[in-house]
Amino acid sequence: MTNVTHLDQAVDRRTGLSLSRAVKAGPWLFLSGLLAGDFEAGLDPQVVGKAGLPLAGLPRHRREGDVILSEARQLLESCGAGLSNAVRLDQFYPSAAAVDPYHHARKAAFGGAIPPSTSVLVEELLLEEAGLEVSLVATLPGYGMEPRRAIPVDVPVPQHSGFAAAISAGDYVFVAGQMANNEALTELAPAAFRPSKAIWNGTDIRLQTEFLITSRLKPSLEAAGSSLADAVKAQVYLTDMADLPNFMDVWNRHFGDNSCALTVVATSGLGFSDAIIEINLMALRSNGATRKSVIEHPASAAMRLGPAAVKAGDLVLLSGLFAADADGLLPAAARARGAKPFGGSARHQMRAVLGAADGILQAAGTSLANVVRAQHFYEDFSGFYPSQLVWREFLGDAPVPLQAVRVPAGHVPGSEVTVDLWGYAPSA
Repeated sequence: MTNVTHLDQAVDRRTGLSLSRAVKAGPWLFLSGLLAGDFEAGLDPQVVGKAGLPLAGLPRHRREGDVILSEARQLLESCGAGLSNAVRLDQFYPSAAAVDPYHHARKAAFGGAIPPSTSVLVEELLLEEAGLEVSLVATLPGYGMEPRRAIPVDVPVPQHSGFAAAISAGDYVFVAGQMANNEALTELAPAAFRPSKAIWNGTDIRLQTEFLITSRLKPSLEAAGSSLADAVKAQVYLTDMADLPNFMDVWNRHFGDNSCALTVVATSGLGFSDAIIEINLMALRSNGATRKSVIEHPASAAMRLGPAAVKAGDLVLLSGLFAADADGLLPAAARARGAKPFGGSARHQMRAVLGAADGILQAAGTSLANVVRAQHFYEDFSGFYPSQLVWREFLGDAPVPLQAVRVPAGHVPGSEVTVDLWGYAPSA
C-alpha cells in the first residue's frame, strides 16, 4: 500500500521511464529534479531565446532559473502552499557561470524567504545544455509546520545568496550546506586554516571537518532548538575522495554514538575555492515530541558509510547506498563490467542497491513504493538508462521521484552510482 501521491507523473516516450517531479506525503511536498525543459523537447524556448538575438533580454541562466522556480511555485500552489513553505533547496550546476544569474532568479522568486540551500558543481546533468537542476522540500499549511527562520551567531551567509542558515518546521530542523570560510567570506576561517608553507601542522580535511561540525553545524542547530545529538541526516560533498578516511575519522568522533544517516559523494567544485568539503544537515528539535530511531539492516553494512537509516517521525532517511561488499565492488557487478556498453554492471549495481533499500525500508515499516526523494549520483551516465529500468522490477509502472547528476569517481573503484533515498512511513 502506498501512502504517497505523485502529483506530476509523466512517462518519457523515448525511454518508457515513469518519472515524478512532485510527491505529496502527509505534511510534506517533495519536488525533485526540476529542469528548465524536458527530455523530449529539450530546453524551454524561453531559456534558449532567439537564435538571431542571442544576447537579448535577461542572461540565459537567469531565464533558466525563472522557468524552474515558476514551475516550482505552480506545483506548490497546486497543494495550497507557496515558496515561503520551502524548508530546503538543493542546486546542482555543471558550471559556476550559472550560479550568480540563478541567485538573482531565486531572490526574485523567494524574496527574503530563501530556505537553507546547498549548491555544488557536478560533471553533467541529464538534460543536454541545462545549466542547473533544483530539488526542493516544503511543508504544507495546516499541519503546524510553518517554517521559522533561525539566525545562529557567527554563522555567515553570503549576501548575494541570502538563504537561511537554518529553519525549523514543527519538530524538524534543516541546516544549509556549510563550508569552512570565515565570517567575512574572504578566506578559510583561522581554525580551519593550515598555513600554506606548513609541511605539517594539521590536515586540511580534518581541520575543515572539525570546524564545520563545531563552529557551523552545531551553532546552526542550537539556534533552531536542536543539537548534534538530534541530527538525523547529513550529506557531505568532498572535492577529493582521497580525503574520505580522515573525514570519517573526525565525523565518527562526533556522531559515532549519535547515529546520523550519511551520504558522501564527490563534487566537481564548491562555492569557495579553498573549501574542500561542504555539509548540510537535517535534525529534530531537542524538546520536540518527535524522536529519532536507528533502523538496523546488517546485510547492507558494506554498502553504506552511515547507519542503514534513521527514522524521524514519518520520514525514513537512508544513508547513501552503493553496490559493494567488504572487498569492494560486488562480484556480480565486477564481472559484468565487460558488458559496459549494455549497462550490465550498472543494472547489477542498481539491483543490489534497491534490494538493500527495500530491505531497510521494510525494516522501518514502509517500502520502496513510499520513496519520496531519490537522488542518484552517477559516476558514469552510460549505465543510466539500463539501471533506471531496474526500478520497474521493484515498482512496476509506478513513477520514480528522480534526480540524477553525474559526479566525479567515488571511493569504490568500479562503482557507477550512489543512491540517496528518503521514504515515508506514517504512524498507524
